[in-house]
Amino acid sequence: MPAIHERWTVLPHGPLVRVDEGIHTVTGEIPMPLVHLQRRMTVVTLGSGGTVIYSAVALDEPGMRILDSLGEPRWLIVPGDAHRLDAKIYKERYPNIRVIAPPGARARVEKALAVDDTEADFNDPNLLFKLVSGTGGHEAALLVRRASGVTLILNDLIGNLRRKGGFEGWLLHVMGFGDDQPQIPTVERFLMVKNKTKLRRQLLSWAESANLKRILMSHGAPIDKDVAGTLRRLAESLH
Repeated sequence: MPAIHERWTVLPHGPLVRVDEGIHTVTGEIPMPLVHLQRRMTVVTLGSGGTVIYSAVALDEPGMRILDSLGEPRWLIVPGDAHRLDAKIYKERYPNIRVIAPPGARARVEKALAVDDTEADFNDPNLLFKLVSGTGGHEAALLVRRASGVTLILNDLIGNLRRKGGFEGWLLHVMGFGDDQPQIPTVERFLMVKNKTKLRRQLLSWAESANLKRILMSHGAPIDKDVAGTLRRLAESLH
């Protein structure tokens, strides 16, 4: 991974896009050795008017003005071990923001910035912070309830990048980040999946949620078609 940013550094990114009431997301790109990896930040507006930022991405100043217009950033979720790149500079920009990381990732995250807690109560019945079962505390999810349904926000557990051509596409495919359908990336199966049975149950539990509308993840396009079927297929891949 690139070095943790010590000053405001803007990498290529698109616009903030509204995906549902009070849910906005933006995708950017991280240049890594041999590959360029897509990444995603999601911003959720609380009932009280502040915002929760999941997997921070530094935006250009017009983008940051739009982000600020969504509400005061109150919570910064660093959802996994490898998503620290812009966390420190967000904390410097918003000194009062509360930093949350899953317990399995806390030690690595604290090499970049102090973590306030490994749990979060947003005082909002429509937003739940949840550790993903079977990941050894290395993956944190958000579940956001809206009138249209529930949005599940994940980090590295599921990837949904389409395969590129050339050597870069081959390497991403080997890592499990480029295929013709959503998958649990190969690298995450080795690094993060600690208990396949528990994780399989977690995926199936989400699949059984009648009001689950979409999944947003840090690497890849949103899953908004046959969401339950996708989760069941991923659960079966853990056998």
